[in-house]
This record gives sequence, C-alpha cells and structure tokens, in this order.
Amino acid sequence: MSKPIVLVEDNASDEKLTLLALRKAGVTSPVHVVRDGSEALDYLSGDDLVAEWPALILLDLNLPRVNGLEVLQRIRADERTKLLPVVILTSSRQDEDIARAYTLGANAYVRKSVDFTEFAEAVKTLAIFWLQLNELPPRKISRGAGV
Repeated sequence: MSKPIVLVEDNASDEKLTLLALRKAGVTSPVHVVRDGSEALDYLSGDDLVAEWPALILLDLNLPRVNGLEVLQRIRADERTKLLPVVILTSSRQDEDIARAYTLGANAYVRKSVDFTEFAEAVKTLAIFWLQLNELPPRKISRGAGV
C-alpha cells in the first residue's frame, strides 16, 4: 500500500479541487483530510500516525483554531514528526508568509492557482516529486547521523 498524504485544508472547495487534482494526476495514495490546525496536530501526535506514516503533508496557512505556520512550527519541534515533508499549499502571496514558512522548515511553498488546469499541473508535479522520486527520511534517526 502506498504511503498516505495528509491534507490540512479548511475550505471545502479547495479540498475537493485538491483531491480531484490528485486523482487526475494518478495518485493512488490514501489522503487523510483534516480541516483545522488543531485537528492536524491531534492527528500527527496520535496513534494513527504510527500505523500510517505520511509521505507528505499538504498544509494550508489560513486555518481556524491553530494557523498553518503554528502547525508547521509544532511539527518541526516534535522529534517524531520533525523530518516529515511539509509542503505549504496556500493562496497567500505575502512575502512575509513565504519567508516565515521557510524559516520554520517548510520543504516547499506552492501558491494555489485560481485556474484549475494550472493547479492540477502543480499538484501533479508535487505528486511526482514527493511520492515517486523523493526518499522519505527514516522514522528513527541514529545518534551518529549528525542530526
């Protein structure tokens, strides 16, 4: 079974478009959708994570309860999740958000396009890289790994 994707998205329309774009790209990985930052943190700290180690987290920034930048900061602060690939997938075009996301350890920052064809192509590119080409970090890092 392929590794799951965690989609953190509070907007139902953007969720549907992202899921459609992933299907259109031929992605067969299961997608676990969480709809706010608090729910994302609960999922990533829960027992489900042990059984379904994600290949990728697609994280929106503008989330209720706990914003995406705070979620990212907490992911990177937790020994269990700090190496998980996190791609910011957001409509924010603010330089401050981009800089802060990378400072906090985002692996990539992708702006959602309003054009579905462009958005679908971006998601396809993400899927090819993160699900096919990228090697996931080991779940446990040995002390000699320099991390």
